[in-house]
Amino acid sequence: METSELLKKVRQIEIKTRGLSRNIFAGQYHSAFKGRGMAFSEVREYQFGDDIRDIDWNVTARYTRPYIKVFEEERELTVMLLIDVSGSRDFGTCELMKKDMITEIAATLAFSAIQNNDKIGVIFFSDKIEKFIPPQKGKKHILYIIRELINFQPTETRTDINQVLKYLTNVLKKRCTAFMISDYIDDKNYQHALTIANKKHDMVAIQVYDKRETEMPSVGLMKIKDAETRQEKWVDTSSRKLRNVYKNWWEKRQTDMNNSFKRSRVDSVSICIDEDYVKSLIALFNKRS
Repeated sequence: METSELLKKVRQIEIKTRGLSRNIFAGQYHSAFKGRGMAFSEVREYQFGDDIRDIDWNVTARYTRPYIKVFEEERELTVMLLIDVSGSRDFGTCELMKKDMITEIAATLAFSAIQNNDKIGVIFFSDKIEKFIPPQKGKKHILYIIRELINFQPTETRTDINQVLKYLTNVLKKRCTAFMISDYIDDKNYQHALTIANKKHDMVAIQVYDKRETEMPSVGLMKIKDAETRQEKWVDTSSRKLRNVYKNWWEKRQTDMNNSFKRSRVDSVSICIDEDYVKSLIALFNKRS
Protein backbone atom coordinates (compact mmCIF):
# COMPACT_ATOMS: atom_id res chain seq x y z
CA MET A 1 0.00 0.00 0.00
CA GLU A 2 1.37 3.42 -0.97
CA THR A 3 2.27 5.84 1.82
CA SER A 4 -0.47 8.39 1.02
CA GLU A 5 -3.12 5.67 0.78
CA LEU A 6 -1.90 4.10 4.01
CA LEU A 7 -2.01 7.40 5.91
CA LYS A 8 -5.53 8.05 4.62
CA LYS A 9 -6.63 4.60 5.78
CA VAL A 10 -4.98 5.10 9.17
CA ARG A 11 -6.80 8.41 9.58
CA GLN A 12 -10.16 6.84 8.67
CA ILE A 13 -9.65 4.02 11.18
CA GLU A 14 -8.49 6.50 13.84
CA ILE A 15 -11.54 8.78 13.46
CA LYS A 16 -14.03 5.91 13.57
CA THR A 17 -12.53 3.77 16.32
CA ARG A 18 -11.38 6.59 18.58
CA GLY A 19 -14.90 8.02 18.53
CA LEU A 20 -16.39 4.63 19.36
CA SER A 21 -13.99 4.01 22.23
CA ARG A 22 -14.53 7.49 23.67
CA ASN A 23 -18.30 7.74 23.34
CA ILE A 24 -19.44 4.15 23.71
CA PHE A 25 -16.88 1.97 25.43
CA ALA A 26 -15.41 4.28 28.07
CA GLY A 27 -17.57 3.10 30.98
CA GLN A 28 -17.93 -0.52 29.89
CA TYR A 29 -14.22 -1.00 29.28
CA HIS A 30 -13.30 0.54 32.64
CA SER A 31 -15.64 -1.73 34.60
CA ALA A 32 -15.03 -4.87 32.52
CA PHE A 33 -11.23 -4.81 32.69
CA LYS A 34 -10.21 -3.83 36.19
CA GLY A 35 -6.75 -3.20 37.55
CA ARG A 36 -4.50 -5.65 39.36
CA GLY A 37 -5.84 -4.82 42.83
CA MET A 38 -5.59 -2.09 45.45
CA ALA A 39 -2.59 0.19 45.69
CA PHE A 40 -1.55 2.43 48.61
CA SER A 41 -2.45 6.06 47.95
CA GLU A 42 -1.92 8.18 51.11
CA VAL A 43 -2.49 8.43 54.86
CA ARG A 44 -5.07 10.63 56.53
CA GLU A 45 -6.44 11.14 60.03
CA TYR A 46 -8.80 8.51 61.35
CA GLN A 47 -12.50 9.39 61.05
CA PHE A 48 -15.45 7.81 62.80
CA GLY A 49 -16.53 4.72 60.88
CA ASP A 50 -13.12 3.94 59.34
CA ASP A 51 -11.93 0.34 59.50
CA ILE A 52 -9.42 0.05 62.37
CA ARG A 53 -7.54 -2.58 60.33
CA ASP A 54 -6.37 0.26 58.05
CA ILE A 55 -4.66 2.17 60.87
CA ASP A 56 -1.01 2.99 60.11
CA TRP A 57 0.55 2.40 63.51
CA ASN A 58 3.91 3.97 62.64
CA VAL A 59 2.35 7.28 61.58
CA THR A 60 -0.10 7.10 64.52
CA ALA A 61 2.78 6.73 66.98
CA ARG A 62 4.65 9.63 65.35
CA TYR A 63 1.75 12.10 65.58
CA THR A 64 0.13 10.63 68.73
CA ARG A 65 -3.28 10.49 67.05
CA PRO A 66 -4.69 7.79 64.76
CA TYR A 67 -4.00 7.81 61.03
CA ILE A 68 -5.19 5.29 58.46
CA LYS A 69 -3.84 4.09 55.11
CA VAL A 70 -5.96 4.99 52.08
CA PHE A 71 -6.01 2.57 49.15
CA GLU A 72 -7.35 3.01 45.65
CA GLU A 73 -7.85 0.66 42.74
CA GLU A 74 -4.67 0.14 40.76
CA ARG A 75 -6.19 0.88 37.36
CA GLU A 76 -3.26 0.69 35.02
CA LEU A 77 -3.32 -2.43 32.89
CA THR A 78 -1.12 -3.93 30.25
CA VAL A 79 -3.28 -4.90 27.27
CA MET A 80 -2.02 -7.25 24.56
CA LEU A 81 -3.67 -7.78 21.18
CA LEU A 82 -2.98 -11.22 19.71
CA ILE A 83 -3.74 -10.74 16.02
CA ASP A 84 -4.17 -13.65 13.61
CA VAL A 85 -2.49 -12.75 10.29
CA SER A 86 -2.79 -16.17 8.64
CA GLY A 87 -4.05 -16.60 5.08
CA SER A 88 -7.67 -17.26 6.02
CA ARG A 89 -8.18 -13.66 7.17
CA ASP A 90 -8.08 -12.59 3.49
CA PHE A 91 -11.66 -13.65 2.94
CA GLY A 92 -14.94 -11.77 2.83
CA THR A 93 -18.19 -11.86 0.89
CA CYS A 94 -19.50 -8.56 2.28
CA GLU A 95 -18.06 -5.04 1.98
CA LEU A 96 -15.32 -6.02 4.43
CA MET A 97 -12.86 -8.87 4.62
CA LYS A 98 -12.14 -10.58 7.90
CA LYS A 99 -8.84 -8.74 8.23
CA ASP A 100 -10.64 -5.38 7.93
CA MET A 101 -12.98 -6.27 10.79
CA ILE A 102 -10.05 -7.53 12.87
CA THR A 103 -8.27 -4.21 12.29
CA GLU A 104 -11.29 -2.13 13.38
CA ILE A 105 -11.92 -4.20 16.51
CA ALA A 106 -8.24 -4.11 17.46
CA ALA A 107 -8.01 -0.35 16.91
CA THR A 108 -11.14 0.25 18.99
CA LEU A 109 -9.74 -1.81 21.86
CA ALA A 110 -6.41 0.00 21.56
CA PHE A 111 -8.02 3.44 21.87
CA SER A 112 -10.18 2.20 24.77
CA ALA A 113 -7.03 1.03 26.53
CA ILE A 114 -5.10 4.24 25.95
CA GLN A 115 -7.99 6.38 27.22
CA ASN A 116 -7.81 4.43 30.47
CA ASN A 117 -4.06 5.07 30.68
CA ASP A 118 -3.26 1.43 29.93
CA LYS A 119 -0.26 0.17 28.03
CA ILE A 120 -0.99 -1.60 24.75
CA GLY A 121 1.09 -4.09 22.79
CA VAL A 122 0.57 -6.48 19.85
CA ILE A 123 1.62 -9.95 18.80
CA PHE A 124 1.03 -10.78 15.13
CA PHE A 125 0.92 -14.55 14.62
CA SER A 126 0.43 -17.16 11.90
CA ASP A 127 1.92 -20.58 12.62
CA LYS A 128 4.82 -18.63 14.09
CA ILE A 129 5.32 -15.31 15.84
CA GLU A 130 5.42 -12.82 12.98
CA LYS A 131 6.00 -9.65 15.01
CA PHE A 132 6.00 -8.49 18.64
CA ILE A 133 5.28 -4.85 19.50
CA PRO A 134 6.08 -4.28 23.21
CA PRO A 135 3.39 -2.54 25.32
CA GLN A 136 3.63 1.26 25.50
CA LYS A 137 1.37 4.26 26.03
CA GLY A 138 0.58 7.26 23.86
CA LYS A 139 -1.19 8.25 20.67
CA LYS A 140 1.96 7.93 18.56
CA HIS A 141 2.25 4.31 19.64
CA ILE A 142 -1.44 3.67 18.84
CA LEU A 143 -1.09 5.10 15.33
CA TYR A 144 1.97 2.91 14.76
CA ILE A 145 -0.10 -0.12 15.80
CA ILE A 146 -2.92 0.85 13.41
CA ARG A 147 -0.44 1.24 10.53
CA GLU A 148 0.87 -2.25 11.24
CA LEU A 149 -2.65 -3.69 11.52
CA ILE A 150 -3.46 -2.30 8.06
CA ASN A 151 -0.21 -2.94 6.23
CA PHE A 152 1.55 -5.87 7.93
CA GLN A 153 2.55 -8.66 5.53
CA PRO A 154 3.12 -12.06 7.20
CA THR A 155 5.69 -14.53 5.94
CA GLU A 156 3.53 -17.62 6.59
CA THR A 157 -0.09 -18.50 5.80
CA ARG A 158 -1.02 -21.21 8.33
CA THR A 159 -2.33 -20.86 11.91
CA ASP A 160 -0.93 -22.16 15.20
CA ILE A 161 -2.78 -20.80 18.22
CA ASN A 162 -0.72 -22.93 20.61
CA GLN A 163 2.40 -21.11 19.46
CA VAL A 164 1.15 -17.60 20.26
CA LEU A 165 -0.30 -18.66 23.62
CA LYS A 166 3.01 -20.19 24.70
CA TYR A 167 4.86 -17.10 23.49
CA LEU A 168 2.54 -14.79 25.45
CA THR A 169 2.99 -16.86 28.61
CA ASN A 170 6.78 -16.72 28.29
CA VAL A 171 7.41 -13.19 27.04
CA LEU A 172 5.12 -11.22 29.39
CA LYS A 173 6.19 -11.69 32.98
CA LYS A 174 3.48 -9.52 34.54
CA ARG A 175 -0.23 -10.22 34.28
CA CYS A 176 -1.99 -8.61 31.32
CA THR A 177 -5.38 -8.58 29.62
CA ALA A 178 -4.97 -10.30 26.26
CA PHE A 179 -7.49 -10.10 23.42
CA MET A 180 -6.90 -12.91 20.93
CA ILE A 181 -8.64 -11.91 17.68
CA SER A 182 -8.81 -14.69 15.09
CA ASP A 183 -11.14 -16.78 12.96
CA TYR A 184 -9.84 -19.77 14.99
CA ILE A 185 -9.39 -21.95 11.92
CA ASP A 186 -6.81 -24.25 13.47
CA ASP A 187 -6.99 -28.04 13.35
CA LYS A 188 -4.82 -28.41 16.45
CA ASN A 189 -6.28 -28.56 19.97
CA TYR A 190 -5.23 -25.42 21.86
CA GLN A 191 -7.30 -25.86 25.03
CA HIS A 192 -4.37 -26.82 27.28
CA ALA A 193 -2.24 -23.85 26.17
CA LEU A 194 -5.26 -21.54 26.56
CA THR A 195 -5.91 -22.79 30.10
CA ILE A 196 -2.28 -22.16 31.11
CA ALA A 197 -2.27 -18.70 29.50
CA ASN A 198 -5.54 -17.77 31.24
CA LYS A 199 -4.14 -18.71 34.65
CA LYS A 200 -1.31 -16.22 34.22
CA HIS A 201 -3.19 -13.57 32.20
CA ASP A 202 -6.77 -12.46 31.62
CA MET A 203 -7.56 -13.99 28.22
CA VAL A 204 -10.45 -12.82 26.04
CA ALA A 205 -11.26 -14.61 22.76
CA ILE A 206 -12.84 -12.75 19.84
CA GLN A 207 -13.78 -14.79 16.77
CA VAL A 208 -14.29 -13.02 13.45
CA TYR A 209 -15.96 -15.00 10.67
CA ASP A 210 -17.87 -14.61 7.40
CA LYS A 211 -21.41 -15.98 7.07
CA ARG A 212 -20.41 -17.71 3.82
CA GLU A 213 -18.07 -19.90 5.89
CA THR A 214 -21.03 -21.36 7.79
CA GLU A 215 -22.57 -23.15 4.81
CA MET A 216 -21.77 -23.94 1.19
CA PRO A 217 -23.96 -22.34 -1.52
CA SER A 218 -25.53 -24.48 -4.23
CA VAL A 219 -23.93 -23.00 -7.36
CA GLY A 220 -22.85 -26.12 -9.22
CA LEU A 221 -19.23 -26.98 -10.00
CA MET A 222 -16.89 -24.60 -8.15
CA LYS A 223 -13.14 -24.31 -7.72
CA ILE A 224 -12.13 -23.69 -4.11
CA LYS A 225 -8.79 -22.83 -2.58
CA ASP A 226 -7.54 -23.30 0.96
CA ALA A 227 -6.14 -19.89 1.92
CA GLU A 228 -3.66 -21.41 4.37
CA THR A 229 -2.38 -24.51 2.54
CA ARG A 230 -2.89 -23.00 -0.96
CA GLN A 231 -4.39 -26.31 -2.13
CA GLU A 232 -7.06 -26.10 -4.84
CA LYS A 233 -9.83 -28.50 -5.79
CA TRP A 234 -13.07 -28.67 -7.75
CA VAL A 235 -16.25 -29.49 -5.82
CA ASP A 236 -19.84 -30.06 -6.92
CA THR A 237 -21.79 -27.72 -4.64
CA SER A 238 -25.10 -28.92 -6.11
CA SER A 239 -24.61 -32.09 -4.02
CA ARG A 240 -26.81 -31.82 -0.92
CA LYS A 241 -24.69 -34.47 0.80
CA LEU A 242 -21.55 -32.40 0.27
CA ARG A 243 -23.25 -29.26 1.57
CA ASN A 244 -24.49 -31.12 4.65
CA VAL A 245 -21.02 -32.53 5.32
CA TYR A 246 -19.58 -29.03 5.13
CA LYS A 247 -22.28 -27.54 7.40
CA ASN A 248 -21.76 -30.32 9.97
CA TRP A 249 -18.00 -29.68 9.86
CA TRP A 250 -18.53 -25.97 10.57
CA GLU A 251 -20.97 -26.60 13.42
CA LYS A 252 -18.68 -29.18 15.04
CA ARG A 253 -15.72 -26.81 14.76
CA GLN A 254 -17.72 -24.03 16.43
CA THR A 255 -18.84 -26.39 19.20
CA ASP A 256 -15.27 -27.57 19.83
CA MET A 257 -14.02 -23.98 19.87
CA ASN A 258 -16.68 -22.80 22.32
CA ASN A 259 -16.11 -25.83 24.56
CA SER A 260 -12.40 -24.98 24.65
CA PHE A 261 -13.24 -21.43 25.77
CA LYS A 262 -15.65 -22.65 28.46
CA ARG A 263 -13.29 -25.29 29.86
CA SER A 264 -10.46 -22.76 29.90
CA ARG A 265 -12.80 -20.21 31.58
CA VAL A 266 -12.10 -17.69 28.85
CA ASP A 267 -14.74 -15.07 27.99
CA SER A 268 -15.49 -15.07 24.28
CA VAL A 269 -17.61 -13.55 21.54
CA SER A 270 -18.14 -14.50 17.89
CA ILE A 271 -18.67 -11.66 15.41
CA CYS A 272 -19.79 -12.05 11.79
CA ILE A 273 -18.30 -9.41 9.49
CA ASP A 274 -21.73 -8.26 8.33
CA GLU A 275 -22.82 -7.61 11.93
CA ASP A 276 -22.35 -4.54 14.12
CA TYR A 277 -19.29 -5.41 16.20
CA VAL A 278 -20.09 -2.54 18.59
CA LYS A 279 -23.11 -4.39 20.01
CA SER A 280 -21.10 -7.60 20.34
CA LEU A 281 -18.26 -5.91 22.21
CA ILE A 282 -20.65 -4.07 24.54
CA ALA A 283 -22.38 -7.38 25.32
CA LEU A 284 -18.97 -8.91 26.08
CA PHE A 285 -18.01 -5.99 28.33
CA ASN A 286 -21.34 -6.11 30.18
CA LYS A 287 -20.97 -9.84 30.77
CA ARG A 288 -17.65 -9.21 32.49
CA SER A 289 -18.78 -6.21 34.59
